Amino acid sequence: MRSTYNNKAILIWLILGCALVISMVVIGGITRLTQSGLSIVEWKPISGITPPLSQDEWQQTFQQYKESPEFIHYRKNFTLADFKEIYFWEYLHRLLGRIIGIIFLLPFLYFWIKGYLDSSLKNKLIVIFFLGLFQGVLGWYMVKSGLMNVPHVSHYRLAAHLITAFGLIAYIFWVILDFIPQKRIRSNSLFFLNLSFLLLLIFQICFGAFVAGLKAGKWYNTFPKMGDEWIPSSFHYEFKHYGLWAMIESPPVVQFVHRSLAYIIFVLGLIIFFQAYQKLKYFPKTVIFLMILIVAQFTLGVFTLLYAVPISLGVLHQIFAAFLMLSGIYLVKSTTPFGKS
Repeated sequence: MRSTYNNKAILIWLILGCALVISMVVIGGITRLTQSGLSIVEWKPISGITPPLSQDEWQQTFQQYKESPEFIHYRKNFTLADFKEIYFWEYLHRLLGRIIGIIFLLPFLYFWIKGYLDSSLKNKLIVIFFLGLFQGVLGWYMVKSGLMNVPHVSHYRLAAHLITAFGLIAYIFWVILDFIPQKRIRSNSLFFLNLSFLLLLIFQICFGAFVAGLKAGKWYNTFPKMGDEWIPSSFHYEFKHYGLWAMIESPPVVQFVHRSLAYIIFVLGLIIFFQAYQKLKYFPKTVIFLMILIVAQFTLGVFTLLYAVPISLGVLHQIFAAFLMLSGIYLVKSTTPFGKS
């Protein structure tokens, strides 16, 4: 049996875990934007926890990097000091992943042994554990794609890595909400609007990963038009070259899709906002908060584009995507269609 005290301890632990995974995504974004992700060319889940500690170890690690395609094609002038700068972010990213694993696993075993977990919660926590483990393996699978012949990670693998991270955050938050009493709104229309918003947002996050992987944010740094046109005439050649795959492989087309989805999400947010008022005769704080996040995220996206994706704005844009997703999850959890309890 779980007491109120045990529930509180588990809740704090889950909130800490969710916050750490969000931090992991943030550091992953910095790693990508500083082009540091290919600095560590080996995956050593256990021994890799220790960075180079001596000058000889640094030289050995640097020599391994010198044999990578990234150094050969782009960074032949890199010094050891330059290498240490990019090594730092990738090492920190991997270290935090290991720390998250420890912070999750040890309390999990403790709560299990003490009998604080019922069978339902055990199953949910096991899912969280394997999602986290899979995320680590997928991260290396992504990095490995940039260590072959072409020194760029596959944008498909990057998208899979990011979506899995957001999925982990979403699932932990979903479990957290089980510990928090909620007054549910019974409405078919609101439930399906909220669910549609969340699914569309996840789709948008995936395209955000495509934008990042293809460096599509460096194209058409103008708003609201793309250059001097609403739909660039060059798209004719993009589709001729890629076919329909241009939707996910052509940088300018991917940016266009990402922009278009942002408009749709904004409009859908407004529909939810006024639909909630129509049903309840007042604006719930959660819906007001959702609209604030949508406006903030849309504005961040515009400025991130106009300034050609500086690190600060790129990272903020990613953080707000996570907060927006959590807000969407909360709205889905707080509504239920008729006939459901």
